[in-house]
Amino acid sequence: MSHSNPVRADGETESDGEGAAAAAVDAIGRGEPVLVHDAAEREGEVDLVYHAADVTPDAVARLRNDAGGLVCVALSHDVCEAFDLPFLADELDHPSATDEHLDYDERASFSLTVNHRDTYTGITDDDRSRTIRALADAAADPDSCDFAAEFRAPGHVHLLRGAPDGVADREGHTELGLALADAAGRPPAVVVCEMLDADTGQALSPADARRYADDNGLVYVEGRDLLSLRR
Repeated sequence: MSHSNPVRADGETESDGEGAAAAAVDAIGRGEPVLVHDAAEREGEVDLVYHAADVTPDAVARLRNDAGGLVCVALSHDVCEAFDLPFLADELDHPSATDEHLDYDERASFSLTVNHRDTYTGITDDDRSRTIRALADAAADPDSCDFAAEFRAPGHVHLLRGAPDGVADREGHTELGLALADAAGRPPAVVVCEMLDADTGQALSPADARRYADDNGLVYVEGRDLLSLRR
């Protein structure tokens, strides 16, 4: 006797979701970007996600032009600890810096902003690509990297601290992207950038993000389907 696969509110079945998660892992393993929607009840945003090692100058241009949000590099908790990277809010001595609960989460993941020391201004596509790929190299072998000797702050690449237990602690794009990298057997460094609607300036809707993915041969995946990647 066969059993039907229930259809979810987003129109997908559970098997569709599992397939999308597996396809997203394969894409990250091949060096391709994926689109990840966190959850309607969270930020409700879709991010364009790359493994940091694959961010060429052309990829930075795509992040700027097609995504349009803030280009950030998410690093795992252990890598951040090895580099002594703080939460930015803990380091700011200013009345605007508070630990007030956010509408969508308990706290932001922002750490320092950095440039690689061999960049010029740090903002060009070439410069940001160099910084991002150097961060991927550093995350692959943090014990051999003198972070302060290689990177300077402030800079033009925003760093995000992953939660200690990843998606078991927090289900943001930072942790979802790092879960993809882990499942693909790659170092814990990913780029996340919100996709914005060029006409409205608001977050790109999941439906429009799916169309973008289809038009560009990319994988779109729901955050909840990546939670199965938890180890």
